[in-house]
Amino acid sequence: MICGVDEAGKGSVIGPMVVAAVGCRAVEDLAALPIRDSKALRPKQREELYGVIFRDFAIAIVTIDAAGIDDARSRMSMNACVAELHAEALMGLRPEYAYVDACDVNAERYGRTVASHLDFPCAVVAEHRADARYKIVGAASVVAKVTRDRAIRELEQQYGKIGSGYPSDPTTIGFLRDYIREYGNPPPCARRSWKTVANLYQTTMQDFP
Repeated sequence: MICGVDEAGKGSVIGPMVVAAVGCRAVEDLAALPIRDSKALRPKQREELYGVIFRDFAIAIVTIDAAGIDDARSRMSMNACVAELHAEALMGLRPEYAYVDACDVNAERYGRTVASHLDFPCAVVAEHRADARYKIVGAASVVAKVTRDRAIRELEQQYGKIGSGYPSDPTTIGFLRDYIREYGNPPPCARRSWKTVANLYQTTMQDFP
């Protein structure tokens, strides 16, 4: 089996990070699918591809929530956390070959790190922008992105509009600021170890004692 692995939500301040692995017998199995980096697809396209991928290919998904990320970051770097989760997703499929989207500036080192967490032989190839280079990684990107988007929609049912969850989103920042002002603490869905959240807490509590 050949696998591709990618994650969604690594840099978000709200919600989970989702890692997905997609496996196939041969790369040609994906030739007919219009798969590329999930960020380059429209939401409807991602949902349609998600259904096809789940129907026709092996899938493994690992999700870590905000509290889990905060706990992991108290013990390791974010890149080390992602490497462990990439390996965990691969453990669900146990392929002979794997292509992963590198989260380290040194792609080869990242590949070695992922491989070191596996308990089975697997040739791990890590590259930057692997989701745009390899369809199998692009497929994993689609699964991870759709799974995370659904999780964000579930959070919106609980909290109201929270935006995309990323620090560049004014809706997300506005939600965090309003929640902190009302409740005196960041919401449980926020990653408290992120500087964005810590800074918002400090400035908001100063403005609204």
